[in-house]
Amino acid sequence: MLQILIQGRGGQGAQTAGNLLARTFFAEGKYVQTFATYGGARRGTPVNSFLLADDKPIRRRCSIERAGAILCFDDSLLPGLVSQFADQETLVVVNSRRSAEAYASLGDYKIITIDGIGIAQKNGMGRIINSALLGAFAGALGQPAMAKLLQVVEETAPVKKPENIASCQEAYELTQAALETRI
Repeated sequence: MLQILIQGRGGQGAQTAGNLLARTFFAEGKYVQTFATYGGARRGTPVNSFLLADDKPIRRRCSIERAGAILCFDDSLLPGLVSQFADQETLVVVNSRRSAEAYASLGDYKIITIDGIGIAQKNGMGRIINSALLGAFAGALGQPAMAKLLQVVEETAPVKKPENIASCQEAYELTQAALETRI
């Protein structure tokens, strides 16, 4: 079972990203379960979106203790995230202009960075980073299929559909290229 944690701050779109990712896995025929927790019900407080995806029905009804993958919208939350939810096998994708090496002091984690804000701004999305981060996450994780993710993004984007798709695709491609240079 794939266990995913998405964390951001209220207003950044972490819960929306979790819902879009769940919808994409479901469209691929997976069983999914998703739920969110909020620190305080106000903008800027930490928000967690938990997602479980599997080929068989999910009977668990508890939160994630160790994530297989983490998507972090705000790198200031990263130290607490990895200490609480990650181990050395956890894939961590973080929205940051810094390199993965900048986070070496956190420990031996599989960290991939992506400049979600830069990609969003370049594609006319301003500071709306959901689509870019989802593209990067799919590229790093190797799932869900990019075609299915782009279809869900297009179906659900309330405005700026081409811009959302371009952000998602660009982040996916940048992540894939970064992973190829690591090998």
